[in-house]
Amino acid sequence: MKITGFKVYQVDLPLKEGNYSWSEGKSVDVFDSTVVVVETDAGISGYGEVCPLGPVYLPAYAAGARAGIAELAPQLIGADPTELVKLNREMDRIMKGHPYVKSAIDMACWDILGKAAGMPVCSLLGGRYGDDVVLYRAISQRPAAEMAQNVADYRSEGYQRFQLKVGGDANEDIERIRAVREILQPGDKLVADANTGWLMHDAMRVAGAVADLDVYIEQPCASYQQCLTIRQHTQLPFILDEVIDSVDAILTAAADRAMDVVNIKISKFGGLTKARQARDLCVSLGVAMTLEDSWGGDIITAAISHLAHSTPTEYLFTSTDFNSYVTQSIADGAPQRENGRMAASTQPGLGVTPKFDVLGDPVWVS
Repeated sequence: MKITGFKVYQVDLPLKEGNYSWSEGKSVDVFDSTVVVVETDAGISGYGEVCPLGPVYLPAYAAGARAGIAELAPQLIGADPTELVKLNREMDRIMKGHPYVKSAIDMACWDILGKAAGMPVCSLLGGRYGDDVVLYRAISQRPAAEMAQNVADYRSEGYQRFQLKVGGDANEDIERIRAVREILQPGDKLVADANTGWLMHDAMRVAGAVADLDVYIEQPCASYQQCLTIRQHTQLPFILDEVIDSVDAILTAAADRAMDVVNIKISKFGGLTKARQARDLCVSLGVAMTLEDSWGGDIITAAISHLAHSTPTEYLFTSTDFNSYVTQSIADGAPQRENGRMAASTQPGLGVTPKFDVLGDPVWVS
């Protein structure tokens, strides 16, 4: 099988809540997503998606994804999309870095492989564990009482994992964490995710002030060394996210005992191929994981579900369903949340079909 062409679509994904806010005053109200179609000489097409969390979260932005794909994709014509490791080596040879550019292409090729094999992607990624996977709900940064009410509302919908967006004023963050923890029940999990937003002295203050609570601290500071210092001064369980972008980073953090959980985002690693490699390494090291992406719609949610569903249950800390956050559906067949959980499709490939009437005309074709 050979790749014969690419089509790239741009689609806006407005948020149901109107706005998503996190550390340092950052916010987004409409997500700019890119959908990639990879075509083959076998008549099988694969679908992928990449959706950076605006240009202020990671070194990635939506227009850059499309520009990078236009640079990279033509040089992949003629490659076998089912030889995923070989294809990733070729993408890395052609383009140094820019993993988010490669992610949607890799994702689409996994979709092709699944369709060619007649198997769902989760089976190819290692097998399906259990009936479904547990989801978290990200709680946009608001005043403490509003965030507590948001958590209560989502808990009534079945969620038991909550990722509280902090990383602002330390005093307000302490109030946010305490207000939310107070309304949770045994078995619920609360993550205080600063998204790199605290300086070390504020991170130390917050960790000390909530030391009596059942709460996880996630990515308090910008650099790995700063996070490691906070980790060494708190007994609270610790999650690393933004600084975890390679197997080398995971190995270093594991050797330093820098975390209890890592967050693996598909596009941050460059696609499902490398995210699976990171996932399998974490299983070998005994490290639990949140498996997700930066953001996205139905196609990314489907890819997340397959990666999460193929992960041994005890190692899956949580996952997420980004398509439930947005008002626009872009594909049929995507997983839908039910009581705070979701399941990967049992259909071949990712199990999704884009709604081309929603996507409109491609913005780039090769």
